[in-house]
Amino acid sequence: MDNVNQPEFWQQRYESGSIQWDMGQVSPPLKAYIDQLPESTKDQRILVPGAGNAYEVGYLHEQGFTNVVLVDFAPAPIKDFAKRYPDFPAEHSICADFFELSPKDYQFDWILEQTFFCAINPSRRDEYVEQMAALLKPNGKLIGLLFNVDFGRDEPPFGGTLKEYQKRFAPYFNIDVMETSTNSHPARQGSELFMSLQAK
Repeated sequence: MDNVNQPEFWQQRYESGSIQWDMGQVSPPLKAYIDQLPESTKDQRILVPGAGNAYEVGYLHEQGFTNVVLVDFAPAPIKDFAKRYPDFPAEHSICADFFELSPKDYQFDWILEQTFFCAINPSRRDEYVEQMAALLKPNGKLIGLLFNVDFGRDEPPFGGTLKEYQKRFAPYFNIDVMETSTNSHPARQGSELFMSLQAK
């Protein structure tokens, strides 16, 4: 399980195409969220950590969001994204460990979570929550999806429960929404929670 903390683990998976939960498209609930955002938000600073193939980053870029930052510590998906979106600002694609990003250097209006939480070692979940809160500006938002299912496995994706998530996030965030997603991809119907959290 500790292997998931190493970029080499993910690099090999991307090179071999072993990312079984990759949908190959922007997540429908996140697309719906993005589509309802007002024009005035398009210059907000947005982070997509552990972005992988970064379909949401690509969609945000296509919709005219100008200040989106992609972070992943495996170089393979970042290189692939650059080929797909050659006009995406190279300085906004960062090959780095999310947990090592300095809040002094990086502050965001909102952060988009999409299959990153389920990919990290579950022992780091409290660290994840703390880092998310630290990287957000005052009252910044964490928006995204979490698996509401127990996969019963010792490799990613790692599942969880609503009760666990509420307990972990509540010390650092006001939970505006954390409920079963009604517009998930057909393959994920009933297994995802949509969350909208505001940093305390």
